[in-house]
Amino acid sequence: MIHPTANVADSAQIGADTRVWHEAQVREDAVIGAECVIGKGVYVDRGVVVGNRVKIQNRASLYRGVTIEDGVFIGPHVSFSNDHYPRAVDPDGEPLGDDDWQVEPTLVAYGASIGAGAVILPGVVIGRWAMVGAGAVVTRNVADQALVLGTPARQAGYVCSCGRPLAGTNGDWRCAACDRRYTFDPAAVTQP
Repeated sequence: MIHPTANVADSAQIGADTRVWHEAQVREDAVIGAECVIGKGVYVDRGVVVGNRVKIQNRASLYRGVTIEDGVFIGPHVSFSNDHYPRAVDPDGEPLGDDDWQVEPTLVAYGASIGAGAVILPGVVIGRWAMVGAGAVVTRNVADQALVLGTPARQAGYVCSCGRPLAGTNGDWRCAACDRRYTFDPAAVTQP
């Protein structure tokens, strides 16, 4: 389903049972998998790849170089950037074009969640089942199942694949909601 107010380029690929809602824009050569929800006003730049069963909430912006694996949640107003040194003009004042950006790839791995209003800087990897807190600014890689918070984002613990925070000591972690158990390196966790 593509809403009549959405703008989807002819060369974009949209998977089966994916819904593209009001005012969304999906640019040239973008690939969106099956069973996704692309919310109102979402921007998917050219060449962006989105896996299956991904939910992208209203007004999120995914720029060139971003790859989203299956089962990822992207909250409203999340913004991915793709160039560490952006400029509108060159040193002579001439406008820069689309091909003048130094795009750095960004990957959001399987099952990860990104909270509302988070900003993801270029070139990072957000690990499997990781969770980025609302409003965080992610400047470096996020480990699998890590919970990161703040500006800049720092690891504050781990989360279960069900999404709940884990409690742990000495590297052994447990989910109180579903009783799943994990082992992580206790030295990897730093407070925000």
